[in-house]
Order: sequence, then structure tokens, then C-alpha cells
Amino acid sequence: MTDKAVAVLWGNEDRYCPEPQRMMELEYITEEEAPWRPDLCRVWERSVDLASQPDPFCCAPIWQLSAHRAFAPGRRVLAQSTEDSALVLAEAFLSSGQPLLTSLEAHWLFGCPLQGPDAIGLLAEALAVMSHSYGHLPALLLGGIVPGSRRARELYACCESLFTIYLAGECIQGGASLEGGLDGFLSRRSANLRSKWRKSCRRAADRGVTFERSCPTDTAGADAVYARMLAVERRSWKGVGHCGMTESPAREFYADMIRRLVVRGTARVMFARHEDQDIGFIFGGMLGPCYRGQQFSYDAAWKDLSIGNLLQVEQIRWLCEEGAVRYDMGTASGEPMAYKMHWTEAHPTSQTWFLQPR
Repeated sequence: MTDKAVAVLWGNEDRYCPEPQRMMELEYITEEEAPWRPDLCRVWERSVDLASQPDPFCCAPIWQLSAHRAFAPGRRVLAQSTEDSALVLAEAFLSSGQPLLTSLEAHWLFGCPLQGPDAIGLLAEALAVMSHSYGHLPALLLGGIVPGSRRARELYACCESLFTIYLAGECIQGGASLEGGLDGFLSRRSANLRSKWRKSCRRAADRGVTFERSCPTDTAGADAVYARMLAVERRSWKGVGHCGMTESPAREFYADMIRRLVVRGTARVMFARHEDQDIGFIFGGMLGPCYRGQQFSYDAAWKDLSIGNLLQVEQIRWLCEEGAVRYDMGTASGEPMAYKMHWTEAHPTSQTWFLQPR
């Protein structure tokens, strides 16, 4: 793979470079009349390694394209694929004016933009193209790197002679196996968590709380479900504090995401209800057999019933019935996210690397 990665950079015709599907060049993402490059997006999604990537959903098109549209839609992107690999990078600029290539979603940098066995070769090609365009190499900011992984070793081997490589960030991801169904999941949680959940279940049932599953299948359905979610969010502590998904650009980000998910039938939304009113929700999406949680919220007036915990378990019950194998909760780093450690047993590290040309 090292030979593949450096072939274009060194111009050695005896070395291998993956055969691209089209010429690599910067372009704008346009989706007003039709989906952007559907053939590439299909390869992109298929190439995500569900087993080795700590947060595979965030490596895939739905997360990345939703973030691009909500946070920075005016950027140009550099995208290329082979039969089983994809590279999708966005153009940005440092405060010095130096060009930078990074993920479409560059806010949290949860996902890795290098997917598939030929990804490093595609990166080498991209660097050669952009070096010619800019007159020098751009900097790189790449997230979703698993320390010690094959991808990390290949990236280092490809770039270490041309770049100074810095560790720009690191976070712990939280994931849970769904092996053994809901009972298996709960058996891997603490006795204290199980006891609190059972008590909350009984109290919620006594007060008439029910749960409703929703899997919208068209845009109108997605918008209706999302409107219900926002109505709950406005009555939550996040909504009252103006720090949740009712605020821009988070509102647009998740609205776009649920619309993309319904095209694939992979949105999963659960509502907690009392009489005729929604009092809580949990929302996420599937990538293959892996579920990635996105947001959950509940009416602040119902805080005493631990509605959030009840929604987590009811969502997992649903996922297990569908045959899902993994529940990803995203980053578990930092005090606000520490609760995720109690709900998960797999805690891999994900890194962000900043590569500065020498």
C-alpha cells in the first residue's frame, strides 16, 4: 500500500496507482435538482469499514453531506473513488491563507475521509493534483484516525517525508454490542443501572407513559416527525437554554440528515408520550446493522421519570428486534458525555491529525 500511496507524488510510472473513475478536480456540491454523484456515494458508503471504524456512520455520506450543507455549503470539494474505495475532502483555508483539505464535516471531525483499500493511493493522487493547482502542497486535517491501525500506519508512511504530523485532537467513542438482544445488552450494564431502569419503568407505566416507534419513509413524513422532535426540544433544558437542536445550524443539520435517512429507510425515531402529547424523543440512523444515536431530549417537566434512560432502552429493544448488532453513541469524552460510559462497553480512541507541509 505504501507504493500505491507514493506513486503519484513521486511520478514513478513503475509504481501502482488505483484507476480513478473520473478526473479528480475541485467542484461544488449541487443537490437542488438531483443527488450529488450517486455512484460515488454508493461506493463511499460501501467502503466504510464497520468493524474497525469507531464511528462508521460519521464516515459515510449521510452524516458528511448533511454537515457540509448545514455548516459550510460554499466550499469546493475534492472527491474520487475506485471500485471499492473513496476519498472525499473539502477545501478550506487557514488564517494565514494556506490551503487546507479536510473532511466535509470538520466541526467535530468524527469521521475519517479515507475509506477502502485504495484510499491512501487516492490521497496521494489528490495531493499531486492540488500541489500542481496551488503550486505547493496543502495542509491536511484528518479525523477518525484509529491509533495503531493499518490506516494510520499507511497514512504515516505515505506522508511523513512530506509533512510534519501533529496530533490535533483525541476522543473516546462509546459503543455497545447488541449480541443477545435486549437481555444481553442489559446483562452488560451495571446492577445499579438495571435497578434504576426497572424502577423508572414501573413509575412511567403507573403514570401512563407510552412509547411510539417512527420510521418515516418520505420527505413529508420526515418533516412531520422532525417538527414533533423540535417541539419537545423547545420544552427541554436545552431548548430553554437555547443550546440544542432548535438553534441554527444544528436545526438545519438534523433536518437535512433525517430527510436523507428516510430515502434509505434508515431513520429510527422513538417518542415517549403521555395521553396525546410527546414528552420525549430519541433519534438516530442505521448504517448496515450498526445504529448511531444522534439526539435525545425530553420535556423538563418530566425529568423525575428518567425519560432519557427509558428512551434509550426502548430504542435498543426496537433495534434488537430488527437484528441490529451495534449501538454507537458517539464521543464519550468530557464530563457532559461521561454518562455514555455506563451504557457502553467498547471505548476505542479516535484521533485527529494535522499534517503541515515541510
